[in-house]
Amino acid sequence: MDLISQLRYQAQRDADADADADADAAAAPAPSPDPLPRFRLDGKVGVITGGAGGIGRQVALELAAVGATVVLVDRDGADLDGAAAGVRGACPDATVATATVDIADKAQVDALAAQVVADHGAIDVWVNSHGVLRYQPFVEIDEEHFDTVVGVNLRGVLWGTAAAGRQMAEQGSGSIVNIASAGGDMPSPNIAVYGLTKAAVMHLTKTAAVELGPSGVRVNAVAPGFIDTPMVSIHWTDSAGNVDPEARKHMLGVRAAQSPMNVTGEPRDIADCVLYLASDAARFVTGQVMRPNGGVVMP
Repeated sequence: MDLISQLRYQAQRDADADADADADAAAAPAPSPDPLPRFRLDGKVGVITGGAGGIGRQVALELAAVGATVVLVDRDGADLDGAAAGVRGACPDATVATATVDIADKAQVDALAAQVVADHGAIDVWVNSHGVLRYQPFVEIDEEHFDTVVGVNLRGVLWGTAAAGRQMAEQGSGSIVNIASAGGDMPSPNIAVYGLTKAAVMHLTKTAAVELGPSGVRVNAVAPGFIDTPMVSIHWTDSAGNVDPEARKHMLGVRAAQSPMNVTGEPRDIADCVLYLASDAARFVTGQVMRPNGGVVMP
């Protein structure tokens, strides 16, 4: 076959292939213009660490509200039971389970993942929302402070991401969401160890996204700004648990003034971001850090 004949032959093959592709596209159903179903999690199983309170509790509530089976995980069994009861009350049709686990213990986290699969058949969403915050000038930090904060905030996220990642890679799908912090972007006094763990969580998230992506697993992080949760209530609560309303009002005012919108966040602001990343609406999103912080930090 001469050169001209070869070119004509190739052109005809390309034309035939384009025609076949057009026919397939015409036969395929048009995507729904309604985006809301893509945020549903019907039939999905979600694990939420730190689920006994604060952001984790709100995440569990929202995932359950859109159809997911939720497994709330924490090391505080009493608060965990209360949180689960709250989710069941708000979402009476949801399947809600609990597990008391020390997230810093790899063996316990691995056992948790295996138990969730045994009980519910899969892990589709895993949210690492546990965390601990301690205040100390960095020159005064001792080994106990360092080991505790790193154990929960970094080792716990690593173990959770790895346990979920192994199962999701085997399934060929899944979404992992790690809760980082604006403290990982912006240095603040007296939270050196907390800040370094949150910065590390952001990097771990990106590394996991690269490694797990070929298996169909997405990994993202959410880095909240100041959120009104029990974690920050030390600013207005004394050692006996008594709340000073004026101190609370003052602190929230100071934090709001740092925002261009003059606002502070609530747990639902973070849970909404987690829901997006957990859902099929975020199918094209991995290795990213969402920063719902009122505009306080813009890296």
